[in-house]
Amino acid sequence: MMSLRQLRSEVVTNRDAVQRVKDYHATTHSNLKAYLERDRKARQADAPSINGIQIVPFEHTAWDLALSTQAFGHIDPDLAFSLSRIYNTQQIAADLSRGITQAMYVRPPTENLDGFLAALTLYYDDIVLVEPELLSMYEKVAPPHCNFDARRNIAVFKRNRSRASE
Repeated sequence: MMSLRQLRSEVVTNRDAVQRVKDYHATTHSNLKAYLERDRKARQADAPSINGIQIVPFEHTAWDLALSTQAFGHIDPDLAFSLSRIYNTQQIAADLSRGITQAMYVRPPTENLDGFLAALTLYYDDIVLVEPELLSMYEKVAPPHCNFDARRNIAVFKRNRSRASE
């Protein structure tokens, strides 16, 4: 059976990656909104400084393995539900990131900087809402002192195994 430690490690890795970019995204979002609120002439004099989009490359190998081996039938259902919500929300963030990245390649900033920055602002409008939600969800399933309550999950596993043998 797949290790809960692997899932916890993956969740912690993803949490840390979101934490690293959250403030940058919020600051860049505010700067872009302020820039786009100015009239065109004022914009040309002072373009915002952007240090890349800084997307989060979410890890999901342990999640994929748990799904393919049906390991979630052997852990606490509430934990499995919480993990599913996290991975679905991560997918929303990944889809937003993929969308802005594709838009950037279709219409590069060198062609129409204001158009690109407007699209980037829309991306940040959404991502700055998703990231705090994700961080809250991570904290509920993987606080620093937790290991997914291994004793409770072993009990659930044994109970499920004994039911299957009946």
